[in-house]
Amino acid sequence: MLEIIDFARVPAFFLIVARLSGFFMLVPFFSYHTIPMMHRVAFVFILSWVMYFSIDIPALLLDGQFFLFLLKELTIGLMIGLVAYIILTAVQIAGGFIDFQMGFAIANVVDPQTGIQSPIIGQYYYIFALLLLVVTNAHHLLIDGIFYSYQFVGFTDMIPIHSESFVTFIITTMSGMFLIAFQMAIPIVGMLFLVDVALGMIARTVPQMNVFVVGLPLKILVSFIVIFVSFGFFALLINRVFEYMFYAMRDLMQIIGGA
Repeated sequence: MLEIIDFARVPAFFLIVARLSGFFMLVPFFSYHTIPMMHRVAFVFILSWVMYFSIDIPALLLDGQFFLFLLKELTIGLMIGLVAYIILTAVQIAGGFIDFQMGFAIANVVDPQTGIQSPIIGQYYYIFALLLLVVTNAHHLLIDGIFYSYQFVGFTDMIPIHSESFVTFIITTMSGMFLIAFQMAIPIVGMLFLVDVALGMIARTVPQMNVFVVGLPLKILVSFIVIFVSFGFFALLINRVFEYMFYAMRDLMQIIGGA
C-alpha cells in the first residue's frame, strides 16, 4: 500500500477535502441538517478518496503557499455550493410572492432542512422541488459538477478577485433567479389580481357586502385551485431551475478558471 501512495501528492488530498467540504456546506440536499454530520463528513472523505485516484494530482509542498491553496479550495467549494443554493431558493421566493397575495405572508414555518423561517407555500414548493431533484437524479449531477470542476480550476489556479466577470455573473445569476421565481408565481398571482378586481367591483355595486370577510377565504380557495391546476407547468419550471443551476455552476467555474 505504501508503494502505491505517492507521499509527494498526499497534500493534494487535503485540498480535495477542503473543496468538497465547502461545497457540501451549502449545496442543496447534501447540506441539510436532517442528514447527520457524521454521515456528511464520512461522505466527503470517501468521495475525496475516490477523486484522489481519478484526477491528475500535482506534487505539492507543505509550506505557506499550500495553506493559501487550502483556503482557496475551501472558498471555491463554498462559492459553487452557494450558487446552487441561491438559484434553488427561487422556489421559495415564488412561494413568498404567492403567500403575500393569499394573505399567508404573516405566517411562516421553520424549514427543518435549513433551520430558517420560510413562507408556507414556498416551503411546500421547495419540498416538491427537492423531491424532483432526487427523482430525476439531479443530485448526481451536483456531484458530477464538483468532480469536473477540476477541469476548469486546478489545484494551483488562484481566484481572479479583481475580474469584472464576477460582477456580470452575479447580476445575471440574480436576475435570472428572480425571473424564474416570477414565472412560477405569475399564474397564481395573476389570478388573485383578477379576484381583487372582481371584489372591488362587487364592493362598488353591492356596498352592503363585507368584501374583507368574503375576500380572504375566496382568495385562499382560488389559490389552491390554481396551484393544483398549474402543477404540470410548475414541474417544467423546476426542470428549468435545475438546468439554470447547472449552467450557473459551470459559468462560475469558467470565470474562476479563466476560461
